[in-house]
Amino acid sequence: MKKCLVAVLLFVVAGCSTYTPQRYSISADNNVALKALNVGNVNVGPFTGPVGFDPGCRAAGPIGLPDGMTFEGYVQKALMDELKVAGMFDAATPRVTLSGAVESLAFSSMTGLTGGTWDITLRVTSSNGRSVVVSEHYAFRSGFVADTACKQTAEAYYPAVQNLINKLVTHPQFRDLITA
Repeated sequence: MKKCLVAVLLFVVAGCSTYTPQRYSISADNNVALKALNVGNVNVGPFTGPVGFDPGCRAAGPIGLPDGMTFEGYVQKALMDELKVAGMFDAATPRVTLSGAVESLAFSSMTGLTGGTWDITLRVTSSNGRSVVVSEHYAFRSGFVADTACKQTAEAYYPAVQNLINKLVTHPQFRDLITA
């Protein structure tokens, strides 16, 4: 009986995986858009996360982020990295500091049974009192089998965040956020 219980436990534990997207990498489009603004001395403050987000994927395991990041931390670092590469980031002597709130975050790995979606809504608030809200609905192919679908779902978080950041930095009111 004990051998049977141990075998069942090993099967259950071995069946659970954590699915992880790649680390964020800057987007050429985002970099061009930011450099065109010709503004500097922007800092990035804290980001808060959504309430009630469940990272579990089809009982196969959770979506986990690289380096133990939170989902909102991934978005925060994405914005910070984009600003750094564009030459706009300055934590020491900022003109403004941008803080964020991931107001909603959800994914599906079973849209139409073989597709998936990420839905992210982000509010960015500047220390100058202005704010902008952007949303991204990112559709991708996931798969029928849970392991494949969850892997695809995790990998799709990265381009979904790139698109979200693009919507932020190309928003007509983004310049108002980064000027004092």
